[in-house]
Amino acid sequence: MALRIGAAQGFSGDDLRGAREVVDDGVDYICCEALAEFTLTAMHRERQHDERAGYARDVGAVAEIALPAVAKGEARLITNAGALNPLGARQAVAGVARELGVEGLRVGVVLGAELTGRLDELVASGADLRHADIGEPLDSLDGVEFAAAYLGAYPVAEALAEGADVVISGRIADTSVFMAPAIHEFGVARDDWKQLGRLAVMGHLLECSAQVSGGNFSGRWWEVPGLDAVGFPIAEVEETADFVVTKPRGSGGLVSVDTVKEQLLYEVGDPTRYLTPDVVADMTSPSLRDAGPDRVRVTGAVGTPATDTYKVILSRPAGWSAAVGITYTWPNALDKARAAKEILDRRLERAGAAPLESWVEYVGAGALFGVDDAACDPPEVVLRYAVRCRTAEETGALFQERMGGLAATGPPGSAASGMGTSAPSPVSEIWPALVAKDLIDPHVRVVVEDLA
Repeated sequence: MALRIGAAQGFSGDDLRGAREVVDDGVDYICCEALAEFTLTAMHRERQHDERAGYARDVGAVAEIALPAVAKGEARLITNAGALNPLGARQAVAGVARELGVEGLRVGVVLGAELTGRLDELVASGADLRHADIGEPLDSLDGVEFAAAYLGAYPVAEALAEGADVVISGRIADTSVFMAPAIHEFGVARDDWKQLGRLAVMGHLLECSAQVSGGNFSGRWWEVPGLDAVGFPIAEVEETADFVVTKPRGSGGLVSVDTVKEQLLYEVGDPTRYLTPDVVADMTSPSLRDAGPDRVRVTGAVGTPATDTYKVILSRPAGWSAAVGITYTWPNALDKARAAKEILDRRLERAGAAPLESWVEYVGAGALFGVDDAACDPPEVVLRYAVRCRTAEETGALFQERMGGLAATGPPGSAASGMGTSAPSPVSEIWPALVAKDLIDPHVRVVVEDLA
């Protein structure tokens, strides 16, 4: 019988309805991918104000849905919602278990993904933290907010082998959350590149929850039924690591060759070399075929040896940002928005302001594709004028003192609708680097204990 792996979450804040449907449909593993660079940054800021924070706050809500099935031995729960504080997430799950009267659960925690306190040691050991994309050396470790490595699936599989009913990790990679159950159940070796390549494809298809089952579909999207309640995907994985993608019975959405194909190439650079911590997968290698209503069979994927490095991200302060949004109406809406932009430029120049960065968009007349067609006179255009400055005070002053009053002193036909004005907010820079696995792996720990 195939192993059923359900995607109960594709990001922190995902629709809990989808998780309930996956659990109710009966899966062997309830897998939750909760993290992104943006969410890690938000969790870091929460932890600055409360040392108990730093994990995905909806981990308790997900546990409330999953734990009854876990307690009955019907399923196991895996989540990387631990983020920057896996032990804090464990406490949150323990609190839900107490409320539900669930006893005797064994919870595994994977530690070692966060590197914030180890950066000096890593550099001294030879880690080169130059930018992974552009090759620029990291000038300083000063001001680093947090650093995290994208670990692979094997620490989670280790926790499962030790009898964990629930596994909570920090920043393991998106695909690894879903690969770990099959690695554990089928005993997949660390150098079985064919099996791992197939599992990486499976993990990639499931990692974004409803996208593979009809959400965000760019084909004949108007024919996707039940877009208000798209079912989250389930992979039925065979021992060969070939699998079928489906979704809960009776749920909305669509699983078709086209929806699977689209997700297969989502956020992929070189499709022949999709890098994961566990394997380099070839996204062009699998065969896809219709296997019945809302069922697509994926076979024959291959992989090649994993790299000897982990992706590591560092977050550093990058100033403060704010934006103003003003709607201009027909006639000559685009001309009015352009004139307002020139007014704001001159106000900043007269004030002696020097933003680190400015960004101007004309929403409704080329904001996405850069087509400012002067011959077109749209019914309305939203001017979005954003700046990034060194301090909150400077950012606030620019907007409050220099960017106000356009409704009374600028072009006619402005309206308060549209994007409005945002208050100054901190900006962080994400710096990706590659760090040798042998510098990180010795510090990865798996702790499995009875829930207390």
